[in-house]
Amino acid sequence: MPHLTSVVDTFPTAVIPHARNGLPVEVSLIAQLGHGAGSHLFYSIAARQRAHAEYVDALEEPSAKLGGTNFDLGDTTALYSFIVGPQGHPFHRHAGHRIFTAVSGSGGAQLRFSMATTEEMACDPHKFLEALHFINIPPDCMFCVRFGGETWHQFWPLSKNSLHPVFFALSSHTDELGGDLSDDLKSKIKANKADIPTLTEVLPQAVAELIHNKDFLQQVIPTTTLSLDAPAGTIHHKVCDTFRGSMGLMRGFWSNRYGPGGYISRADVAKTVVELEGVPAHSLLRKQFESGDAHHQDTFMVTLSGVDFRDLKAHQILEFLLEGFLNNAPRGVSRLMLIRNFLVRPIGLRTSPLGCPVSSLLSDDRSNLFAGQYPVLDQMVAADGSLAQVVLGAKDKHLIFRSCIGVEMTSQKHVRITLGTSVKCRNLFGRFYMAAISFVHRKYISPTMLRRATDYLISKIH
Repeated sequence: MPHLTSVVDTFPTAVIPHARNGLPVEVSLIAQLGHGAGSHLFYSIAARQRAHAEYVDALEEPSAKLGGTNFDLGDTTALYSFIVGPQGHPFHRHAGHRIFTAVSGSGGAQLRFSMATTEEMACDPHKFLEALHFINIPPDCMFCVRFGGETWHQFWPLSKNSLHPVFFALSSHTDELGGDLSDDLKSKIKANKADIPTLTEVLPQAVAELIHNKDFLQQVIPTTTLSLDAPAGTIHHKVCDTFRGSMGLMRGFWSNRYGPGGYISRADVAKTVVELEGVPAHSLLRKQFESGDAHHQDTFMVTLSGVDFRDLKAHQILEFLLEGFLNNAPRGVSRLMLIRNFLVRPIGLRTSPLGCPVSSLLSDDRSNLFAGQYPVLDQMVAADGSLAQVVLGAKDKHLIFRSCIGVEMTSQKHVRITLGTSVKCRNLFGRFYMAAISFVHRKYISPTMLRRATDYLISKIH
């Protein structure tokens, strides 16, 4: 074990005291993430950050303001995301103190700090180097940092010629007006027009050149290395870092290739899917097979409250709903259909990328269209606009299925949507098939498809 290595039972922490009784620099490791997770998260978050409305790319530190100040309500805080890529970024400082939580890339990060003052550097630029202290962060680690205003800092790759990003971070500015700020900058902050580059002062060029000078000896700078897996300098530590770096390259490439996704699920609308005990009396599904001929029947219902449908009629809402079945199909159902299609194609059964309750929406039959574009077997629209239904379905070697999708309006803010399915088996294989899929159909496929189509409808209405 290397000299001066200590073992702790809590978060490994490095503290750099302030020479003039100011706030110290405090860095704590919080958790070790999975191999390659740091670079994977970096590229995912970098892509989301680029798409943000408050995105700024400056000073090798792309950032986005996630939450601004609200001085009218007495809130002086602001929240930012920022990233530092494989090239690191220049030494700089801010007037106010900073607190951020970050995850290092899969090559690790080096945090560089200097508490030299402007007056000291004006007298002797080398005072900046004398006040330097480095803190090394291992790969794929969550850590938190706190330091006072006017602290010079730079975030750099832990190893030379690194292919890995340094880290991404969420930075909380607890007082956006903190520190010695100009009147012009205060005005921008109060107007909520400030960003990280605006609040940043870079190191004077004459001092910055000292670090890049060939005579600068990085190895003589006081350095604290924090770790969770193994102490610095051990073979275990080196092997672990090498493996994490390799995994980071692969996972980072994957993130760049396929990009991140995100979802927003609204909870301000009542939208619970329930299974009814029987087919509603007015449902067109009752007319599809002779009494007792159906071997399987179910009906699911969603009641929407809190959505203002304005002047829309039931048939117009149903049109959005059918569009939702096509454009917002659940991924899980689509994957199940891929498996199902692969298994039944050799025996000549009908295949479709959509779940069977609505798969006939992809039919080429144009003899009976709803809203001039959706192929249906039957349809009904009430004269007062309060009810609309369509019947979908198809015939296959082993069974015949019919689905009824209905929209019933009791008011402009209260709508009931139903999806019912009725199946008639044509042979013994059909009965076996329905027995095999009935549970998944009832518990997952139909309710999930109805829920996703309703999500699409709500998004269109809003």
